[in-house]
Parts: sequence; C-alpha cells; structure tokens
Amino acid sequence: MADKINKSICVVGAGYWGKNHIRTLNRLNVLKGIVEHDNDTLNTFIKKYPEVNGHLKIEDALNEDYDGFIIATPAKTHFEIGKTIINAGKHVLIEKPLTLSIKEAKELVALADKNKINAMVGHVLLFHPAVKKIKKMIDNGEIGDLQYIYSNRLNLGKVRTEENVFWSFAPHDIAIFQYLTDSIPMKINANGSTFLQEGIPDSTMTQLEYENGVKGHIFVSWLHPFKEHRLVVIGSEAMISFEDSLEDKPLKLYSKKIDLKSGIPEKVDGPVKLVPFENKKPLDIELEYFIDHLSNVKPKISNVEHGYEVVKTLVEASEQILR
Repeated sequence: MADKINKSICVVGAGYWGKNHIRTLNRLNVLKGIVEHDNDTLNTFIKKYPEVNGHLKIEDALNEDYDGFIIATPAKTHFEIGKTIINAGKHVLIEKPLTLSIKEAKELVALADKNKINAMVGHVLLFHPAVKKIKKMIDNGEIGDLQYIYSNRLNLGKVRTEENVFWSFAPHDIAIFQYLTDSIPMKINANGSTFLQEGIPDSTMTQLEYENGVKGHIFVSWLHPFKEHRLVVIGSEAMISFEDSLEDKPLKLYSKKIDLKSGIPEKVDGPVKLVPFENKKPLDIELEYFIDHLSNVKPKISNVEHGYEVVKTLVEASEQILR
C-alpha cells in the first residue's frame, strides 16, 4: 500500500466521467494533477482539491513528474492526447473507446510497444466483481462448455448527438464478451433502427460468433421504457444471469439444461443459486489495477491490445448498422 501512496497520477478531462476518476484517485491518495481546458471548471476542482496541480494544457502537465495519466476526454480526442502522453514515456489509461478508428487504435498499440509503455483502456465493467466471478465460474467449468452469451443494455436516454447508441453503450458488452470467451469475433452481423435523429441509430442488435464456436448477441437501445442491464451466459451444464440494473444486482447460477442423451430433448430443471460476489466499486478496482501496473509489469486485463480489438469490432459492426 505504501508503494501505491507514493504514486502520482494526473487526470486529463474533468467532465462527466473524469470527475469520477478525480474523486476516486483522490481517495486512493494518488491524485496529483488535473488537466482541464476550461479555466472555470479547473478552478472549481483546484479549490476542492487544493494540494493538486492544475493545468490548462497537457504539455504543461508533462513537465511534471507524474507516474501515469488518465485520459477522460471526448473519444475524438483520445488518439492525439494518447499519442502525446505515450511519446512522453508515461503510462496511461485511456477511457473507452480507445479511439474512433482502427488505424488510430493500431498506431497507439504500436507506440505503446515501441516506448515500453503500459497503456490500458477504461473498460471498467471488466473489473466488476460479478463479471470477474462469472469469468472464474466459466474457467472452473461450473457451467460445462460455454455455448452462448447475450447482453441487453437498455434505457430511456442518455440520447447523444455526437455518436449513436452502439458506440455509446455496446463497448462495455463487446469488451465483456471478449474477456469471457478469451477470443475475438470471427463473424459479425449487425443492424439498427433510427427514429430520433437522421443517421444516428437509437437501437441496434449485433450477433457475434467467436473463434471457439461461442455465439452471442448484444441488444442496445436508448429508446426503452425502463433501464435493463442484463448479462446471460449459457453453458452445456448450467446457466448464469447477472442483473446489474436491479438494486440488489443478483448474480444467479441455474442448474438447468436440455438433456439429449436419450435422443429426445428433455428439460433438466434444477435449483437456482444466488452467487455472492465482492461488494466493491468497479472503478476502484480498475484504478487500483492501473496503479499496480505503473511499472514494467504489463497489464493482462483491459490492455491496449484488448482495446484495439474492441475498436475493430465496433467499426465493423457500425459499418453494417449504417448501411
């Protein structure tokens, strides 16, 4: 813990999500700098955190001896800011999505490798204790062979004008599927519907097929009467559900399957067990993981290579959705 306290991190962007990084890093005693181009916003944060350095420009922050940077700015700025920080020899966590193009994402991967920089992407739900528990259950063979995954991420809003619902909601689920399957999609089939703003889909359905034969689908919409964040995992021997939008956030293991041993499909309807998991905020775990990798030890979870593969899936599916 003492080593963590001695680390210093600078957050670039003090907006909608950046403020959560700022608050959490301050609680972890590693927040040392904030970069924010809006002077009034920057002064508000400096008054709240008087021991923290304030910078209007990233170049000024790079003159300080920070161990790492968090980029929490709009996605269209991730590439240029990320490139600047990596070329300066600093470890960095870039919020999701890594970039808006495959070319830019690939370049950041190459730059991080060339400069021996640990670069992570903020796919925060990979650090959710329930998702980590599901991964462990799959790897331990508790559901038999993994067969199928689906995710619903639905809500009424927040409707955006600068990006469609797929880019806004689906990166979470693409990253989770990639993590749970240990593979990337080999086939993608995506379509969407537009109702509110021309050229900006409000609802999309994406079907994915992975290297290991696992299939899945992702349904996202910001035009839905109620909030639903549901993840379902189907195995040959059992099934899992996680309801992140419910207050008690239940994670359940279903001893259910269809038995074909007799040649006739037979329903096996066993008990349903509530699975406990650690009560800790995903952002706390993600940032602690980043702090632990402000070193020569390369992160295995949510690294820049993983983020690059997510961008590839986003771009390919988006091209189909927008046809």
